[in-house]
Amino acid sequence: MGGDQAPRMVLKGADKSLKRYPGAAFLLFGVEDKIKPLLAKMPRLMRCSSIRHTDEVVTNEAKPSVALRTARRSSMRLAIDAVAEGEADCVVSAGNTGALMAMAKIALKMLPGIDRPAIASFFPTRRGESVMLDLGANVECDADNLVQFALMGDAFARTVLGLVQPTVGLLNVGSEEVKGNDAVRGAAAKLRNETSPVKFHGFIEGNDIAAGTVDVVVTDGFTGNIALKTAEGTARLFSEFMRAAFRHSLLARIGYLFAADALKKMRERMDPRRYNGAMLLGLNGIVVKSHGGADALGFANAIGVAVDMKINGFLDQMREEVARLHAMQSPPQAPQSAAL
Repeated sequence: MGGDQAPRMVLKGADKSLKRYPGAAFLLFGVEDKIKPLLAKMPRLMRCSSIRHTDEVVTNEAKPSVALRTARRSSMRLAIDAVAEGEADCVVSAGNTGALMAMAKIALKMLPGIDRPAIASFFPTRRGESVMLDLGANVECDADNLVQFALMGDAFARTVLGLVQPTVGLLNVGSEEVKGNDAVRGAAAKLRNETSPVKFHGFIEGNDIAAGTVDVVVTDGFTGNIALKTAEGTARLFSEFMRAAFRHSLLARIGYLFAADALKKMRERMDPRRYNGAMLLGLNGIVVKSHGGADALGFANAIGVAVDMKINGFLDQMREEVARLHAMQSPPQAPQSAAL
């Protein structure tokens, strides 16, 4: 029931995702009277779906703490509970981000060795795609939090992006080792250690994000959210400048006709719907947050992210990496003296 165009957009997105994942099945949590008539027009989706009725819905304006206390029978909470109880493999929602994070943390718990969940998302680069985290869940982070984000980003890049040995970079105000605050420098020291299971590139700057210098960009939620919103605003500004330029004169309009195919490819490459689906990493379950303003294609891509995480064993990979890091960092036990 979450999203600006729910539930129509959610159902159309689920139906569209079946083209790529024909074996998927859906539990649809929400108001049955609103879902059923729409579902009847989508026979393919109806065959693999089950409606779980509830009248309670978490609104976009609801505070996370209030939703956590009062919305235990909401569509969002029931969907998360289905994952916690093993009835579903993953949950995808376009609803209230704060409420989704709070409910998922309580119902699913954290993965062993992870203190805080982080919001991660794809980012288009010159080299292809990268993953960036945290994008707003944790305004303040210490060195250990950033190291854990690096582990989660590395596991995600391996399982979803299909990279054998992704490179990890810490976003900083400069590439020199002396730059940055204590948390960033402390995290860098830990990631440079030979016991670290990730391939650490070092510090990167803001211009390295779009350049694709690394596969995984790690930062605190305050910086990450600003970087993301700045990039989104810049992309919209560039698009507006391009449209204005081609309307400027008759020759510009003629030039547009010759460049139409190239411009179409560029729009497709930069289409934000392709990158819809932010992952709530660190939870003991797969939770994907779709943008509230997404359309059916965007929501289908968010479903695709969740399915890819499941079929590629993201949670198992994450557990293995955290366990390996802790084993390497544990001090060796002194051998016991032989009894005389």
